[in-house]
Amino acid sequence: MNLAVIGFGNAGGKVVDKLLAFESNTGRSLCRFALAVNSAEIDLAKLDYVPRDNRILIGQTDQRVKGRGAGADPEVGATIARQDHHEIERAMDGVPIHDIDGFLVVAGLGGGTGSGGAPVLAETLSDRYAEPVYGLGVLPSADEGGRPAFNAARSLTSFTEATENLVLFDNDTWRQHGDSVEMGYDRTNEEIARRVVTLLAAGELDGSQISEAAMDSSDVKRTLATGGVSSIAFASSSLESGTREGKGLISRFTNGHDEDRDESDLTMKVHGLVRKAVKSRLTIPAEIDSAERSLIVVSGPPSEFSQKGMRRAREWLERETDSVEILAGDDPRERADRLSVAVLLSNVTRVDRIDALQDQAVDAKSNIQNQADTREDEIDDLITDDSGELDPI
Repeated sequence: MNLAVIGFGNAGGKVVDKLLAFESNTGRSLCRFALAVNSAEIDLAKLDYVPRDNRILIGQTDQRVKGRGAGADPEVGATIARQDHHEIERAMDGVPIHDIDGFLVVAGLGGGTGSGGAPVLAETLSDRYAEPVYGLGVLPSADEGGRPAFNAARSLTSFTEATENLVLFDNDTWRQHGDSVEMGYDRTNEEIARRVVTLLAAGELDGSQISEAAMDSSDVKRTLATGGVSSIAFASSSLESGTREGKGLISRFTNGHDEDRDESDLTMKVHGLVRKAVKSRLTIPAEIDSAERSLIVVSGPPSEFSQKGMRRAREWLERETDSVEILAGDDPRERADRLSVAVLLSNVTRVDRIDALQDQAVDAKSNIQNQADTREDEIDDLITDDSGELDPI
């Protein structure tokens, strides 16, 4: 796919920056246009790969913001996104609209600018363009507290409704023991880039051999056309020191058994990688049999592909998801040094992490209201003269 990618807020901008870095390091091409929108000037300045002309500061005229952020308030984020929509739309004029397959709006859902502004932007893009608008949302860690959970639960509803499909990443899934919140998010961003580019850049032409089973953007778009929330699985394996081409000379002097064994090994390798991906960490943990549609992409040197392995993997996933809506294809990359598998599980409906987030958000809402009420009483007690002998000026 060719996408116009917009990072909204601090986390969104960092993810887009990481996508561009991953493309630069791997020679892949997914982002035909990249934009970062934020209300905090200092966060925009920290980006390395998003072009400076494509970094848009919003909320400068809002007295609550003034270039210093939305203060973790999604209402402020939504308001300034609407107020400065002309500024954003002018920047979007640079999108090569005839060369893209869709838009991807990226945001962290626990803060203020992204959680409030990203759904507003997604809705605006859907109204303005015929191309599909997808979302990519990063959930806050549970230990970040009630306020981020409250923001994320509210934003999740709006963001899902405003997009064709919302791919979720759960930071808790990727944080390791001893990680700080910042380290956890950095690890999440790296995993996001690897999975998103492997999956969505399938079908990109780079001079590699094209097979009959090659994936293209229409396959990805069809799988994402379900609406709802999606998760991505991923696994990779190093290549054997001797590829099948490298064994060609020796094979001429054998009776073909080596070639049969190679094919059998590759069948098991491809099938095993797909199973490993789905059974290990998803971007957000979900019951895989609740997915409406699925897509398998096998990426790497064509010599490592196995159509038999692909077929077995697809049949296995059909049984696991209890669905025949499974597409599978390969993504030839002659210069790749690993064989990678990405599996998109589209419109998953049983996601325990979302249930837990919503429960945490309900508790947080109650606590926020109780604290506000108690605080007013405490302030009154502090400044009121109990003796009644003092008159205010």
